[in-house]
Amino acid sequence: QVQLVESGGGLVQAGGSLRLSCAASGRTFSSYAMGWFRQAPGKEREFVAAINWSGANTYYTDSVKGRFTISRDNAKNTVYLQMNSLKPEDTAVYYCAAVSSYGLNDRASWYDYWGQGTQVTVSS
Repeated sequence: QVQLVESGGGLVQAGGSLRLSCAASGRTFSSYAMGWFRQAPGKEREFVAAINWSGANTYYTDSVKGRFTISRDNAKNTVYLQMNSLKPEDTAVYYCAAVSSYGLNDRASWYDYWGQGTQVTVSS
């Protein structure tokens, strides 16, 4: 069982930056693929970024490429999402997700564990 706790959300002006963190419990964090998803009001949950167990491979949805960076620190059991050049359309609840796998995937159904989410609001 893995528990995930997100932090770092908040209110920021367009063009600003935020760094989200996701702290995971358990001693096998380094064997988990991690992902970030988001859900805006009235919309379905969508994939944002994913990182494999070692951090060597990452994958992003097109709308955040060049602006967001996913990374992980296995010694700290933490995955990060650095978000730069934020836009109002990035406003959403951001969720961290985990699955015990050495692969990488953008489908929400692939992930077994989810955090409670953290709100990101970007004002224009």
